Amino acid sequence: MTSDITLFVNPSAGRGRGARAAQPAARVLRDAGFAVRTVLGTDASDALRRAREAVAGGTGALIAVGGDGMTSLALQAVAGTRTPLGVVAVGTGNDFARAAALPVRDPVAAARVVAGALKGDGGRAVDLGRVGTTWFGTVLASGFDSRVNDRGNRMRFPTGRLRYDVAMVAELAALRTVPYRIRLDDGPEQCVEATLVAVGNGSSYGGGMRICGQARLDDGLFDVTVVGPCSRSTLLRVFPKVYRGTHLSHPRVTTYRAAKVTLEVDPGAAPDAGSVTGYADGERLGPLPLTAETVPAAVRLLGAR
Repeated sequence: MTSDITLFVNPSAGRGRGARAAQPAARVLRDAGFAVRTVLGTDASDALRRAREAVAGGTGALIAVGGDGMTSLALQAVAGTRTPLGVVAVGTGNDFARAAALPVRDPVAAARVVAGALKGDGGRAVDLGRVGTTWFGTVLASGFDSRVNDRGNRMRFPTGRLRYDVAMVAELAALRTVPYRIRLDDGPEQCVEATLVAVGNGSSYGGGMRICGQARLDDGLFDVTVVGPCSRSTLLRVFPKVYRGTHLSHPRVTTYRAAKVTLEVDPGAAPDAGSVTGYADGERLGPLPLTAETVPAAVRLLGAR
């Protein structure tokens, strides 16, 4: 493996932690004998173009420095290639790093893990989800949580995570179920009224909400969590349990495992249901219907356990 590797940096991640993390991470990697170049972008599309150029140019590894958004961009560049991915997780959520048991908000420790894997076993292969040409590492969300994202993204004030807290309160006030049609693998279509459906390659989203708490990155399957019709009070009681993953035993929650999942809205069941957006790794995919497939061993992840 070449000793030339690439740091893929989001300087604004975690209120500037990305920029602050890049320098100590680079120092650790250089001290380990690697030649490090840094890639930035003027925006997401420019950053992705530059990352893909680094991969095509034969970089020995692409190291994402930032949060889940930056890791998601990096996945688009390395998935299905021979280039391994390192993660220096210094963002707000860091769910992909948590799922892989990588250091979080400790750039020196994360860089040491990357260096050790590059000099040692080269990391391990992990699965990714794919919707069309878009790859994801954690969770595809739809329903209540994606509506919170939609509303939060439309809001100009407040800023930061508080914006999504306000959006959640607003969506609770307007709480309604979605008439889903769900197909698991090549099985029969199921018509289900649900508050939300989450398709997990990883276990958590939103900074540690273990919505698909039993999901693993290397088993070739998604964990699918379906939250049935809930009152506002029930949803508020269940919500804190999501951080521990104990919501999965609630009678309103059903779980499945599948390698392919198709989600769509049944307008015939509820003509006023409207469209439902899917988000994967926190990034907007577009309205349902969507089909997600798991791709085993889609990327080699440095330091994953």
